[in-house]
Amino acid sequence: MDKLTITAAAGDAGTRLDTFLASQADQLSRSRVKALILEGAVAQDGEAVLDPRRSVAAGATYLIRLPDPVPATPEPEDIPLDILFEDEHLILVNKPSGMAVHPAPGSWSGTLVNALLHHCRGQLSGIGGVERPGIVHRIDKLTTGVLVAAKTEPAHLGLSELFQAHDIERKYLAVTRGAPRPLAGTVDLPIARSTGDRKKMAVVRNPDAGVGRHAVTHYRAVETFGLRDKGSSLPAAALMECRLETGRTHQIRVHMAHIGAPLVGDPVYGRHKGISSYGHGEGHIAGTKAARAFPRQALHAAELGFVHPVTKEALHFEAPLPEDMTDLIAALRRLPVDS
Repeated sequence: MDKLTITAAAGDAGTRLDTFLASQADQLSRSRVKALILEGAVAQDGEAVLDPRRSVAAGATYLIRLPDPVPATPEPEDIPLDILFEDEHLILVNKPSGMAVHPAPGSWSGTLVNALLHHCRGQLSGIGGVERPGIVHRIDKLTTGVLVAAKTEPAHLGLSELFQAHDIERKYLAVTRGAPRPLAGTVDLPIARSTGDRKKMAVVRNPDAGVGRHAVTHYRAVETFGLRDKGSSLPAAALMECRLETGRTHQIRVHMAHIGAPLVGDPVYGRHKGISSYGHGEGHIAGTKAARAFPRQALHAAELGFVHPVTKEALHFEAPLPEDMTDLIAALRRLPVDS
């Protein structure tokens, strides 16, 4: 790992940090410096700096750690796959939690792409680019469930057209903190990058502003658990079915949080861990403890349906809830429901 050390002069004080460092390091663009700062690779006088907008301090010394280069093309890796369907054109898998879909900072290996390159042995379509061969859609690293990849160019093009036309059936199951009111409905609000935190997405509160991308989520409560407060009819948690009309980054997580039912375990949009539940006894303790300890967003891509882009056969696939979510639901069912 290479390192660059840059010391600010008195005249540099007050300059935006990423702009200053890029001006001093010819080999780095401002966007690259900004990314390094957000990844924790820049330190000021020995302390990590995470805000690219921070003002430069006169006389401060900045250390930039440059990560070792990685191969442009992912390497095949012998990683077991839970295959739901495969033919000469497509492969559908049930992705586990913790597996990123494609290589990215922090996950250069062990991804679904690495596994598919080994399993398919050169069959994957390259239309998606060298970093994402065969990938036409993705789910978050910690989200589980059904995902399709293309093995041939005609399949890749056909799937891409289906996703662009929103002609794909996608059903997700999520466990939420609390439940929305009403218990069934549609969220039709655009989503854009958050202005306060560029790593997050956010609902655009003024749809007429022309900002963000069209996003539609249809939801309904499959089951509710416990009560939030004494004498209240508001559930402490719920199992929600979410059907996507569009597929934006973090769409379900953002939309559900916006209507007051963030996903249990969501480290980004959940605000705090656990649930608010009124009650006493072993059931109350077990349910609230399970929600508080859940290590990821409780979200599962349960169903995927579409017309095969080559054979034109109607296909529909389901993936059962993973064990961690079934255990969570079992614990939540023990929450007391009498007020």
